[in-house]
Amino acid sequence: MSRSLRPLVVITLSYYMLQGIIHNLGHPVTPSHVNALGLRSFMFGFFFAAMSLGMLIGAPIWGVLGDSRSKRMFVVIGLLIYSAGQVLFVVGDHSVVMTFARFLSGFGVSAYLTLMLSHLISIVPLEKRTKFISYSVALFALGTTIGYQIGGIMGDYFIREVFYIQAAFNALLVLYIALTMKETKVKTPSTRKTFLQNFKDAGRLDRSLLLFLIGLTLATISASTLSKYFDVYMIDMGYSPRQLGTFILVTGLVGLITNFVIVPKLSKLKMDLTIMQGIQILSAVIVLIVFRSNYFFIMLYSVFLLYYVMKNAFQPFEQNHISLNAPSDKYGTIMGVRHSFFSTGMVLGPLISGFIYDYNKTLVFDVAAGMFILSFILLTFSRKALSKEADARRTSKGLLSSLETAEAPSSE
Repeated sequence: MSRSLRPLVVITLSYYMLQGIIHNLGHPVTPSHVNALGLRSFMFGFFFAAMSLGMLIGAPIWGVLGDSRSKRMFVVIGLLIYSAGQVLFVVGDHSVVMTFARFLSGFGVSAYLTLMLSHLISIVPLEKRTKFISYSVALFALGTTIGYQIGGIMGDYFIREVFYIQAAFNALLVLYIALTMKETKVKTPSTRKTFLQNFKDAGRLDRSLLLFLIGLTLATISASTLSKYFDVYMIDMGYSPRQLGTFILVTGLVGLITNFVIVPKLSKLKMDLTIMQGIQILSAVIVLIVFRSNYFFIMLYSVFLLYYVMKNAFQPFEQNHISLNAPSDKYGTIMGVRHSFFSTGMVLGPLISGFIYDYNKTLVFDVAAGMFILSFILLTFSRKALSKEADARRTSKGLLSSLETAEAPSSE
């Protein structure tokens, strides 16, 4: 990498760290805020689903705008919209207004998520992209855990003010980006497709990949349910926002160790699908044990941390499996379909779980465990279909080779 680009890369990576801290300040206190308003628990799921829907709709829109014009300008606009959504969420005090505020925040932040990654890719050499993308993910994860901890500490003293502080710090992040983000002159044509276009493309995939992506959706529903309703459950169990933030900080450190130490070692086994199947089964078992235990707090810092190890390990193996088994000429299409399936899980998981949690707090985690098991079953079917497809390709190549030999002119 040239010396002129190094400062740009370092500055860009700092955006990810700061965004992780700032955008997670409100998460530890959101359950307390919802409870203080007397809203039913299922509304928490509505709020998260609305934010996920805003991200789903916003990503292709911001992508096209950023590719055609200035990425920095639309990142700034998107983050300002995010700040407005955060303020509206606490000013609204009505479920409809708060749901719209969550949608607005999701729509705005999707500009950053889409365009900052595009910006990072454009300023690093091709051979180092994977390395620096992994750095950005690690720094965001570290920032997330710090943000949860700080937000949890503030939540011991005030709730609403946390969102105002978050919006103010986000405005400072906007100013920092506006002053320091230097775009390259390279313009690439946009190939982003809408949510519905990606689902239409799903019909063209091999059966093995389609089953795999459906299994991914079920796993995402489970993971998003645990991610969001775990926060609510801890507050309802009488734990403070500070205790919630501390636990998330620990899980973030576990995630860093997983991605930097455990995943590289497991990847050498070349058993991606087997590892992913094992993750689904073990996740189901852990969830069933932890949320039915009489020693919940002890189980959190022992057995449940194993779930976070597997959660952090799943995505690298999932994306590597797709890259190895997708035809090179269909990789972009498949990743687009993958994003739509993943986003669907992010919307449906908290939405459905909200109603279940309102009926029975423990049942929602039982359902999440059941989804992990269903995901395991679909991954098993995907594995069998992949084996049959590989056999069919080998047979086809053998027949083609035989025909070519038969049709070859004799040397006599």
